[in-house]
Amino acid sequence: MASTYSQSWEGALFKLAQEARYPAAPRTPMRVKNKRLLEHAYASCEVVISKHGKTFNMASSLLPPEKRRAIRALYAFCRVTDNIVDCSDASLVEKEAELASWRYRAVTASPPRDDPVAIAWADTRLRYGVPYKYAEQLIDGVARDLRQKRYQTFPELATYAYSVASTVGLMSLRIIGTAPGFSEEDAIPYAIKLGLALQLTNILRDVGEDWRADRVYLPSDELHTWGVTEADLDGGVVDDRWRRFMRFQVERNLALYDEAWPCVAMFNWDGRFAVAAACAMYRAILKDIEVHDYDVFSRRAYVSTWGKLRRLPGIWWHNW
Repeated sequence: MASTYSQSWEGALFKLAQEARYPAAPRTPMRVKNKRLLEHAYASCEVVISKHGKTFNMASSLLPPEKRRAIRALYAFCRVTDNIVDCSDASLVEKEAELASWRYRAVTASPPRDDPVAIAWADTRLRYGVPYKYAEQLIDGVARDLRQKRYQTFPELATYAYSVASTVGLMSLRIIGTAPGFSEEDAIPYAIKLGLALQLTNILRDVGEDWRADRVYLPSDELHTWGVTEADLDGGVVDDRWRRFMRFQVERNLALYDEAWPCVAMFNWDGRFAVAAACAMYRAILKDIEVHDYDVFSRRAYVSTWGKLRRLPGIWWHNW
């Protein structure tokens, strides 16, 4: 299947993915022979996702056991990375040092025995051939949050979203695998867009929360186009300017989901339902934002557990 790019940023992100697939010096993790240690490592990842990833936990539960625990090891790797930046009172210098230490443990061939998430993640990388460069790209993207608080244009934001989200989709693609008749090369452009769509949903949902952390992921030039100022963000102003701005953001986000949707059929059959469920659950967050008049300041958009569960039969029917 030929890849075509309607926007310049699409080709740039595809290039980043290709660079990560073929590192100059591959780092193949050593096999963990201690079964008890390995089981403890994966169990620790289960604890992480049960505490922090409700939607991801539900979607990944639809995978077969081996792939489920691998995807949850991936989630735990991502969560540890995020927590270093977001869930600590440490200084900037201390966070950067901790992130550098985690970067080493997360991609080394032989992780320390007292780091269960690093052990499970190394085993997953070995079993499924996950390029370590994807993990490094994700860590680099999360590290940007330590110093960069604003994004001027959508292409700039797309590059950030690739690092922190599309890389997750690309690593998931390695774990779940592709369906007969498709290659990884076929799926990559769509997996990139899928990660971008999911991250943009996070950004639109978390505008108020991010503002309180002095972060604005909404492109500055687009805020200016619709006449929205940072003073409006600070005041949580929901007026016609904001509604028009958010309507545009949501419509673009929905278009990205539509453009990425062919990726679902490219995943191996035993993971397709999980990927489709994750997409549908996140996409429903956008509907919740619309229903509540684009107010992302006084409340956090979400989909209830029942709302997720009742969508599953339709998702299954649509994909099989």
